[in-house]
Amino acid sequence: MSRPVVVFTDTEDLDPRPGVRLLADAGFEVRVAGTRDPDVLAETARDADALIVGYARVDAALLDRLPRVRILATMSAGYDMVDTEEARRRGLWVTNLPDVATEDVAVHALASALSLLRRLPQADAVVRSGGWNEQFAELFLPRRASELTLGLVGLGRIARALAALAAPVFGRVAAYDPHTDDAAWPAGVERYADLGALAAASDVLSLHVPLTPGTNRLVDGALLERMRPGGFLVNVARGELVDAGALVAALDSGRLAGAALDVFPVEPPPADDPLRHHPRIQLSPHSAFLSDTSRRGYVCRPAENIVAWHRTGRPLTPVVEPATTAGVPA
Repeated sequence: MSRPVVVFTDTEDLDPRPGVRLLADAGFEVRVAGTRDPDVLAETARDADALIVGYARVDAALLDRLPRVRILATMSAGYDMVDTEEARRRGLWVTNLPDVATEDVAVHALASALSLLRRLPQADAVVRSGGWNEQFAELFLPRRASELTLGLVGLGRIARALAALAAPVFGRVAAYDPHTDDAAWPAGVERYADLGALAAASDVLSLHVPLTPGTNRLVDGALLERMRPGGFLVNVARGELVDAGALVAALDSGRLAGAALDVFPVEPPPADDPLRHHPRIQLSPHSAFLSDTSRRGYVCRPAENIVAWHRTGRPLTPVVEPATTAGVPA
């Protein structure tokens, strides 16, 4: 009897070997495609029962070429790279990783916010250029965090962890999330029913929502215009949440004092992307999720989802459940 086949798509900066070993020990044949190219994926996974998905787009066209696939296990909390409606229609499971890097992303968001407020990149540049305290204070006087409001757009696991970390540092923590009811709202976080009102009340606005048709370019010119003058934007969620042109315009006009971006509409951003070169943008290479602990979890937890599905008929952390029996392992 042939072994069930699992294929890793693209693994980017992750080492798939711990996940490969876990699956092999459970009786699977494992292949690592190492690409987002749909033609290569279709060939490598032509007989696959399961995909472990990085950033590769899994849509109807690719699924048409993978007739045996029954489960798509993403290596992230977000799963916008998968056409979930198409997966549901075909009776496939889709899983995500809701909490592998919650702490890491929350810490990165807080570190980004504080670095913006304390003007750490500018301080570094002043010293490297031969300047000292007086030059730095004249040009980049920091603001005191305890006098400022941190606004959270979305209040899922990461935003809640950030709120807990930020509460002793910021004067106020507030949030907008229409999907969280009052009973589940965390103590100490002020609730705003309107996103624009939150932006107007926030000195630092941090984004923590998934990418959907409704959140694409959620942060546009109109919202940025409502932010407090001299405010800051932090994005560790998805690059497409922000209208890049509107962000650059807000920075150029001085409406915003700075932004910290870990994610971009195109990754990596092209060499001529204004986001790469703007002096008021602090950049990181989609690394908020990375730590020595999460790096292993990102390849092992999808593997555990697939093993659980194969043994019990149900993965550990599904976000799409099949409407038919097609997603049940033979």
